[in-house]
Amino acid sequence: MKKLYFILFFCAASFLFAEDENNIVKLSEYAARIEAIDKADKGNIWLTRHENYDAYKKRKAELEITLEEIKKIRLKKNKESIIHLDELERKRDALESHIEQLNEFQNAPYSGLLKSPDVPPAPSVSNPFAIFAGFSYIKKIRQDLESYQRQVSELEILLQDLKEKEELQERISWLDSQNPLARSLEHTKILIQEFNSAYDIVLTSSSVYERKIEESVKKATDAIKDEVKHTLYIVTIIASIILISFLLKFLIKNVMSANERSYIINKVINIINITLIILILLFAYIENMTYLAAVLGFASAGIAIAMKDMFMNILGWTVITFGRSFSVGDRVKVSQNNISYVGDIVDISLMRMTILEDVTLTTYLENKRAGRVIFIPNNFIFTTLISNYTHETLKTVWDGIYITISFDSDYKKAMYIIKEITKKYSKGYTEIARKQLNQLRQRYSLKNTNVEPRIFSFIEPHGLTIHVWYMTNSYAALALRSTLSGEIIDAINKEEDIMIAYPTQTLNLKSAEKLPKESVQ
Repeated sequence: MKKLYFILFFCAASFLFAEDENNIVKLSEYAARIEAIDKADKGNIWLTRHENYDAYKKRKAELEITLEEIKKIRLKKNKESIIHLDELERKRDALESHIEQLNEFQNAPYSGLLKSPDVPPAPSVSNPFAIFAGFSYIKKIRQDLESYQRQVSELEILLQDLKEKEELQERISWLDSQNPLARSLEHTKILIQEFNSAYDIVLTSSSVYERKIEESVKKATDAIKDEVKHTLYIVTIIASIILISFLLKFLIKNVMSANERSYIINKVINIINITLIILILLFAYIENMTYLAAVLGFASAGIAIAMKDMFMNILGWTVITFGRSFSVGDRVKVSQNNISYVGDIVDISLMRMTILEDVTLTTYLENKRAGRVIFIPNNFIFTTLISNYTHETLKTVWDGIYITISFDSDYKKAMYIIKEITKKYSKGYTEIARKQLNQLRQRYSLKNTNVEPRIFSFIEPHGLTIHVWYMTNSYAALALRSTLSGEIIDAINKEEDIMIAYPTQTLNLKSAEKLPKESVQ
């Protein structure tokens, strides 16, 4: 009988030992899982805020206890109490500093997480550049929505982990009620209750916030679509204007032979194009034209004073273009600061005329150089004398050369020879000038249209000077002048009774011999 009891006792002990060992393994597994859950939730923003809230309450309670202890110790007067008072005051300062850092968590630890962000109003998409602002707005509010939804997801994950942790802690409590993990079961239940309440609120906020975002995105998208259509419409109109201008320029180039006129018409077309495009853009993108007119009215006075020269240049361009005083290709002469420039107009813009300096008689006599590009402000036509060698149909100009012969020369014969040579070489230009002046009669009252070479003689100190004037090409006056000079010299040198005069002096050596030596020296 004793043997049977011993066997039963041994079996029961073995069973209990095996069960205890199994419980220890389970407790170890549950604890490891809880540790993994705590580690995974360590960076969760919701749990972090709740921990800060708990820390605030603990520090607040510690501060109240410390303040009570300080009051009690101050009643004592011994040395030990003074040392202890210093320690408590340092502890008080540290707690107050810590509480100040956690002050935002004193009442509502989740206030910043429960409330959805404000949805900024959609930007006004009223011009092409605002389209990019519209896309940026849509991207930003969608990023805000994703960020808020991530917070909601983090709360969902935290609740799942806490519920799993609660279940594990309950199992630990069944196996070992004295286990520290089992004692924290109530705290876990409190967390689940608080986070469940927060989850109900945040779900509602998330739903409302998502609808607001969808509404704002739709509003911004519609505004962008409208502006894209409006921009395409404006671009189509501007492209049509540019295309029409190119077609007009092409027709003008093929139909008109006068380069000057076609150039001016092209300039006018360009200005009209720019004006139309500016007006289209103004009326398309400026909503309050009355406000614009008022602003321009106030600004115009200051602008007129500050930009007087610019306005004068534009006015000068208007006079030049519509008054036909100058055209591209004209040969002109302008003087400034006692320096003269002669060249051809290669461009007339709103601000200035551009002249390419050529080799002319002015270059030979004054400048000694040529080939420079001269810029003449358009307002010079009001203040400076500008000579036009090729105005309207004129392409010829009077030029003259002179030669001095001695007083004892046959001057009549010399004048005849010089005039015949001049007639011979300037005949073509004379006929051209006659036709040009007849055409110019339609616009101007011309009294004297004689274009035949003119010859004059004048008494000068060193002899009789013969001047001859003739018509020549405005663009190549030096060429004919050079030819005539050589031909006249050759013809005069062949005549024995005609002598070219130049400054001379007559010395009477006989009279000089009769003078005293000192006088001669």
